[in-house]
Amino acid sequence: MHLDRARAESFGSVATDYERYRPGYPDALYDDLLEPRPQRVLDVGCGTGKFTVGLVERGVTPLGVELDPRMAEIARGHDIPVEISAFETWDVADRRFDLITCAQAWHWIDPGRGVAKAAEALRPGGTIARFWNHNEVDEPLVSALDTVYAEHAPDAHPHGRAPAEDTGYVDPFGASDAFTDLEVRTYRVERMLSADEWVGMASTFSDHQRLGPERLARLGRAVRATIDAHGGTVRAQCRTLAVFARRG
Repeated sequence: MHLDRARAESFGSVATDYERYRPGYPDALYDDLLEPRPQRVLDVGCGTGKFTVGLVERGVTPLGVELDPRMAEIARGHDIPVEISAFETWDVADRRFDLITCAQAWHWIDPGRGVAKAAEALRPGGTIARFWNHNEVDEPLVSALDTVYAEHAPDAHPHGRAPAEDTGYVDPFGASDAFTDLEVRTYRVERMLSADEWVGMASTFSDHQRLGPERLARLGRAVRATIDAHGGTVRAQCRTLAVFARRG
């Protein structure tokens, strides 16, 4: 996905909605990340600070790296220092970090160059954690949403089903001699969203943004009507999939 730069660089155009509608991250994830008491933390692709602000609230002020100035401006409003750069070309200088985090962004980074940059930025024994949120919706709503998307946006993902467990994907950190102890952890939180909140969240995804304003608006109306017909709210299991690796 990192080669599709139009999608990778589309989020700044919806920075305000991204900040408003994207979910945060579970307390248990923060607990696991901060249990070793890292002193220097780098958040890669920090965006508007959806994850990073939770670190600040827990007494840790990380350095953010973000490609889009519009996203970074919102993060800076949360008192997060941000350097504007693609991670692959970011200047590490003489800095080394105990922990690198990357929320919802690693798939936009060149895997080979990203692993090399992470190895350069982490101290020996330091950890990198990459994680993604997935919202899973129960039947019969999830099938109803599939039907709406088949009619209005077959080239966009409904974001209601669990991701495939076995895709044949080989994690580049697991294949790197610079990293060890690859570990996958899963965190679950139940969320209740209104129709507007669900549509607002979905509209910030890059595959929805490329639909264009008119198609996106039609899809949003159809999704709202479907949710209203199923009780007016979405009961979603938000699963956060986190992948940890240690710098050798």
